[in-house]
Amino acid sequence: MISLIHPASPPSGSNPGRKAALILGGIAAFSAYFAMYAFRKPFAAATFADHASILGGLDYKTVLLIAQVLGYALSKLIGIRVIAEFGRRGRALAILGLIVTSWVALLLFAIIPAPWNVACMFLNGLPLGMIWGLVFSYVEGRRVSEVLGAVLCASFIISSGAVKSVAVLVMEWGVGEEWMPAVTGALFFPLLLVSLVLLERMPAPDARDEAERTARVPMLKKDRVAFLRNYGVAMVLLVSGYVLLTAMRDFRDNFAAELWTAMGYGGDAAVFSASELPVAAVALVALGALMLIRDNMRALLAMHAIIFAGALLLGAATLAFQMGLLGPLSYMILTGAGLYFAYTPFNAMLFDRMIAAIGHAGNAGFLIYIADSSGYVGSVALLLYRSFGAAKMDWLPFYIDCAYWVAGAVALLTLCSALYFHLRLGKRHAHVLAAA
Repeated sequence: MISLIHPASPPSGSNPGRKAALILGGIAAFSAYFAMYAFRKPFAAATFADHASILGGLDYKTVLLIAQVLGYALSKLIGIRVIAEFGRRGRALAILGLIVTSWVALLLFAIIPAPWNVACMFLNGLPLGMIWGLVFSYVEGRRVSEVLGAVLCASFIISSGAVKSVAVLVMEWGVGEEWMPAVTGALFFPLLLVSLVLLERMPAPDARDEAERTARVPMLKKDRVAFLRNYGVAMVLLVSGYVLLTAMRDFRDNFAAELWTAMGYGGDAAVFSASELPVAAVALVALGALMLIRDNMRALLAMHAIIFAGALLLGAATLAFQMGLLGPLSYMILTGAGLYFAYTPFNAMLFDRMIAAIGHAGNAGFLIYIADSSGYVGSVALLLYRSFGAAKMDWLPFYIDCAYWVAGAVALLTLCSALYFHLRLGKRHAHVLAAA
């Protein structure tokens, strides 16, 4: 039996055998994170329209979202240290334990009456924020990290819509809104277990991986402080854009049911997946193709170009929709594509290549968790603004206004970040190429 505690030894033998193991590992990473979403997002498919407003007039569902995001954000903040220092041992067991804990919180959410069960959503989000860093640690620091990272990132693009589709079907079986999240999560436990077993069989990065992408090692406090002292300006620019993207992406995701209803698609379970599958396919191809760029500095700037293009697509699609050139489904697909083009690199390839381009031994998980812990603060801020500053505004006009603001700000911040790296690393990179 394969242990969930100690990683299996890298497979010996031919290169094709290693490639097959890496492919299986990429699929397992996708499946593990896909399964995690079944414990995080199913409740967003419900409207909880029968519940009265609480906490000074806040909508009950909005309070649930804020509670979960606060737990998730706190988890990301804790993860800055935990993920940075986590080694290779015990990852699968940690993932399983964290997800089981989140599921217990969903059971309590169903048992405890409203509004007291709001606290259960905080407890649900608290363990789940660690999952991304643990899963991503299996795929970072490899010559094929872009492909593996794109496959992994496709999971959170597809999974949210797919999980909400399953959640709607569960409610159609007669399961109530309170029990639906726990039932939906339980359906995904087999997929989670199989995925963790396969992840543990994934071979570690080899010598060629480390030569091209820098060795990935735990980062202690002094290493983290030194990195931020040297590259804090870049992190401020990048994280500021990511805060806006996270807030916009979460709003689109959490209130997809309300947005679809506003556009005439209320109650259609299939529409959640139909709008996300094309987005995942396009993002997977575009981001995976970055593997072909072997030079780390050029790949880093190429990712900035993808983020910039995503911001432009978000704004252009919104303008086209307002002009009547796009229908609702096309609009949601294109704004989703723009958001995920800009959002996805932050969760995998951007910081992986940033570490490789800088040549600083460490791990991308540390940088991802700085961005994520900040990003979810933006998500909560947007929810509060929607509740108190724009409470009378309909869902769709609010979404459209946010799209314009996020598109413009992210495009500007990304240009500034690209210029920073060009000026900071460009000369050193030119000398390295000349010496080669």
